[in-house]
Amino acid sequence: MKRTVFLGALTVAGVAAGASAAATLDDVKARGKLNCGVTTGLVGFAAPDANGVWEGFDVAVCRAVAAAVLGDPTAVEFVPTTGKTRFTALASGEIDMLARNTTWTFSRDTDLKFEFVGVNYYDGQGFMVPKALGVSSAKELDGATVCIQTGTTTELNLADFFRKNNINYEPVPIETNAEGQQQYLAGACDTYTTDASGLAATRAAFENPTEHVILPEIVSKEPLGPLVRHGDNEWGDIVRWTLNALISAEELGVTSANVEEMASSPTNSPEINRLLGTEGNLGEMIGLEADWAKRAIAVGGNYGEVFERNIGENTPIGLARGLNAQWTDGGILYSPPFR
Repeated sequence: MKRTVFLGALTVAGVAAGASAAATLDDVKARGKLNCGVTTGLVGFAAPDANGVWEGFDVAVCRAVAAAVLGDPTAVEFVPTTGKTRFTALASGEIDMLARNTTWTFSRDTDLKFEFVGVNYYDGQGFMVPKALGVSSAKELDGATVCIQTGTTTELNLADFFRKNNINYEPVPIETNAEGQQQYLAGACDTYTTDASGLAATRAAFENPTEHVILPEIVSKEPLGPLVRHGDNEWGDIVRWTLNALISAEELGVTSANVEEMASSPTNSPEINRLLGTEGNLGEMIGLEADWAKRAIAVGGNYGEVFERNIGENTPIGLARGLNAQWTDGGILYSPPFR
């Protein structure tokens, strides 16, 4: 009898979990729109253009998911979030996913009950100072005032770094990157610290970017990536494999220019065929149409195209691929196989 009751409980729990997992996908389809949490504005990563249209490296992930699920990359409501509000917005259901320079950590994954679906940018925390300050190392910042976004891993990393090096600092709390930029340029702090990619993006927006230096120290690991709520297993799979589709497409040579041609008939590569839905039933496995990945790739191209267009070396941000190069090119970017 006890075994029967136990198995019955497991069955009920399984049904409940399945219903929870399907909820977000059903909501997005019924709404006809993806609610995607982004930053309040970081050029190159997520910011509205002069016409109010959101664009950037993180925005591209949102649009790819919308294309995969709804067939329309414009069917996205972008919800600006700060370091403090982003997790509340996701936990409450205000947004369906968060794609906002957010670091994957133990506590966020377990204690806050979120599911990081992958890494779209491998980063680390750095420091920016005015060149006129004459500082060449973060270890020379004893007694400095430091602009720091609240509710972020940078707060803890900052404390750890200064304590480890036995130097002191005075924090200047800020809510958004825009506020940090304003305070820094106004001289309210000697240095601004955040992810190195964020510093590069912030500096690129300055009137005189060459007057500011990003110091050489990288004081943390910051694997940044999109996340969903725990229990959203089916939805998490969709966001995870949409990101992986962009990464795999670059490795396999699938681009925005050739994806339609490759999808029109099977190629001699079985993995490309599976990725684009001309072979196998991967789309069916995650509750989407066979060409879901093709639609995601067609929006803005593969991972490399998205990177180069928004934050690459030929943009004002000027970031090299570094760790974010494909594993075949000396980086650590790697997608599980589509099979």
